Amino acid sequence: MTDTPASPDTTAETEAAPVVELPWADVHVEHRRLLRLAPLQTDRTTGARPLRFVEFGYAHRLGKEHSLMRMSITLPGQRVHKEQNHLDVWVDHGTQRVHFGPDSGLQIEPMNRGLGRFLAAQGINWAKQRWPGYTVDGTDLNNKDALNEDTRLRRDHFLRMQGFDVVYADAQHLKGSVKEVRVGDLLGDWNAEKVQRVDIIEAAQMLQQAEQKLAEQEVKLKQHEERVSQYRREDAGLRFTITCLVAFAVFQAGLLIWIATQR
Repeated sequence: MTDTPASPDTTAETEAAPVVELPWADVHVEHRRLLRLAPLQTDRTTGARPLRFVEFGYAHRLGKEHSLMRMSITLPGQRVHKEQNHLDVWVDHGTQRVHFGPDSGLQIEPMNRGLGRFLAAQGINWAKQRWPGYTVDGTDLNNKDALNEDTRLRRDHFLRMQGFDVVYADAQHLKGSVKEVRVGDLLGDWNAEKVQRVDIIEAAQMLQQAEQKLAEQEVKLKQHEERVSQYRREDAGLRFTITCLVAFAVFQAGLLIWIATQR
């Protein structure tokens, strides 16, 4: 048996596609802002949602071939997995296309606090101001998110609120995808009642107000402690008086009994 030489087209198809190396792989956040997560009612899926402060960091690069905006959320006193709490917006000026990364999807901790929409809005607004006519790549959605109905509905709501079109290829809503869309058609909004930016002056005022409230609470606590001490002293005095009265009454009763028995 003789080998049949492959045609040029077949050879080209079997060769691996060249990997495009993107610049700025080592870019880290350079600007930081404080975010206030408003206290919300306890969620049956994600649990308690108390008042919390987190750090929003970002950096951007503008180039002739590519541009990048890199964002992250840092939780004070808490570490997260490396694939969580970061979002990249890549721009390819040659093809006039925009891509949101990482490819594994946006994973946010803590969940259900509005941080996902906040990050997406920052990237969308950054791209809309510069390249509204560019196209955002479509992508397939993770099937794992569709296994839980609440998770799927929350994900789809998040995407549609930002202007993305979510479609499904099956009636079970397992094979979902996001269609291509113009950058200018996306929506750079987030729930400002859940996530609020805090400036340095505002943060200083909040700390000052918190310190004043602590001082007021300390004064009230001392007043309560003094009242408790006074009540304890009064209680001790009353107990002593009652003890003396009881002893005197017992003495009188014994004396009367003795007098009566002597007659």
